Amino acid sequence: MSIVKRCLAEFIGTFWLVFGGCGSAVLAATFVADAAKISPDISFPLGIGLVGVSLAFGLTVLTMACAIILLVNIPC
Repeated sequence: MSIVKRCLAEFIGTFWLVFGGCGSAVLAATFVADAAKISPDISFPLGIGLVGVSLAFGLTVLTMACAIILLVNIPC
């Protein structure tokens, strides 16, 4: 395999992990929006939390593994 193909594969894998995993960590920050106020003194916290980040990283790795299996034609 040439160095160009290896670098391209590394770039795509890193991009997908950062996009899916680290992008979800940005959403994990709990913040309070004005639109999420139930009443004047009760606010609904928004965000996906630690479980959401864990699921996002797991699904990111799973989707990349499935894509690679489909591209390489490995029988399941």
